[in-house]
Amino acid sequence: MSPESLILVSLAIPFIGAFLLLLSGPASENVRDGLTVITAIILFGIVWQLIGIVDAGARPSVTLVEMLPGLSLTFTLEPLGMVFAGIASFLWIVTSFYAFGYMRGHHESNQTRFFFCFAIAIMSALGIAFAGNMLTLFVFYEILTISTFPLVAHSGTDEARRAGRVYLGILIGTSITFLLTATIWTYVEVGTLDFKQGGILAGNAPKGVIAVLFGLYIYGIGKAALMPFHRWLPAAMVAPTPVSALLHAVAVVKAGVFSVVKVSVFIFGLDTLAETGASTWLAYVAGMTILLSSLVAMRKDNLKARLAYSTISQLSYVVLGAMLASNIGAMGSTLHIVMHAFGKITLFFCAGAIIVFAHKTDISDMHGLGRKMPVTFFCFFIASLSIIGLPPLGGVWSKWYLALAAAETDHIIFIAVLMISSLLIIAYLMPVVLYGFFGKEKPPAPGGDAHHGHDEHHHAPSTHPLLKPLTFGRAGVADAPILCLAPIVLTTIGCFALFFYVDRIRAFLAPVFGG
Repeated sequence: MSPESLILVSLAIPFIGAFLLLLSGPASENVRDGLTVITAIILFGIVWQLIGIVDAGARPSVTLVEMLPGLSLTFTLEPLGMVFAGIASFLWIVTSFYAFGYMRGHHESNQTRFFFCFAIAIMSALGIAFAGNMLTLFVFYEILTISTFPLVAHSGTDEARRAGRVYLGILIGTSITFLLTATIWTYVEVGTLDFKQGGILAGNAPKGVIAVLFGLYIYGIGKAALMPFHRWLPAAMVAPTPVSALLHAVAVVKAGVFSVVKVSVFIFGLDTLAETGASTWLAYVAGMTILLSSLVAMRKDNLKARLAYSTISQLSYVVLGAMLASNIGAMGSTLHIVMHAFGKITLFFCAGAIIVFAHKTDISDMHGLGRKMPVTFFCFFIASLSIIGLPPLGGVWSKWYLALAAAETDHIIFIAVLMISSLLIIAYLMPVVLYGFFGKEKPPAPGGDAHHGHDEHHHAPSTHPLLKPLTFGRAGVADAPILCLAPIVLTTIGCFALFFYVDRIRAFLAPVFGG
């Protein structure tokens, strides 16, 4: 099969799989879950083939339809997009297994709709990754927003519906108001929207136009959660934990920051941004977002809310690297997309495992819980170290490149921002581990268990062997069901593996950002 055919097949597989899931019906849980896994594995296999093709130097492209000259739905493969596609397709497999354990163990309703929307979201993420021009990226960006809205509002409660309205309102509002305006303006200026190494606007637009357009693009990409358009992300935490994993690690926010890097490199060009200074003010906005959201995270007792504000901070690492307008900064941004994906998905998986096993959502209620759930809390600890940026974990490399970029561009203040941010991460993530392993367990509150979140409920434990708590022999020591625990362990191993294989990723990206 030709590379061009493989591109179309890779987009068709999750789309077809989604509708097969609907046909399987809610009465056939095993069939539905089996179809999900098969679809995800086939998709990753094809994406892996495409990665090999791009690594060999090919840049296959296919046009689906052309509406006007320079306006078409076109897919073109290049290293930056393939990194994003590889992350999304691999983590879909991992998240699917986790979702089986979580959704069944938590007795969630509308599970078929959930997996259908999840598959459409993955298709949209691939469309963004493979986009050969800004029009294609915009179309799939909008499909991603719409397909994830039912996931955010999944529980159907009043709070879930409100969160869904905030989610849809901010993301659609910013994309239509800013991103679409910028896209049309770009077409008017240069007569094309095709991505090009060095930027299609380079030398083709006045300095003032470049500055205004760039601001429209960056704030139009609301999924990057740059302040003040960040509220949709913590609001969406009312959704089930697998949705949080999708939002934070697999597709949604990664689509946002990927789009920021893509626009910076292929629409404007890093040299143009450096010469015009169009991105400098946004670098300071990103630095402010990194610190302010970390301070907010420290005040959140709900674990998922704390992780949500942590994600806002970490996304701005990616934005900051792109705004420094240097190849080494953009390399650091792309590496951080990868490193954060594995670290943050592990943290959310752990949070969901705690909800399923212990029915706790607030950090203040987790004293001593690590001694009962040692694997979950140990994995949380390792993933936290990666987010902090300590070796031998992958998170150290992206921060290293971002610090080098700040030094190279004479923005020493951003090295300070990165260092302060790492200290703040210690302050808001390490207490979870310390309370878990060394805290004194609180006695049960009168009339039942300690407080648990509004969107989490107690249910009778499942009798399915894969959904039973994993016991370790010693009385009182158990952990989450194996379907939740196995993905947690796998992504934790990934945090270690990325430390040792970062040079392979860097070499793959070298054609875009230089050696």
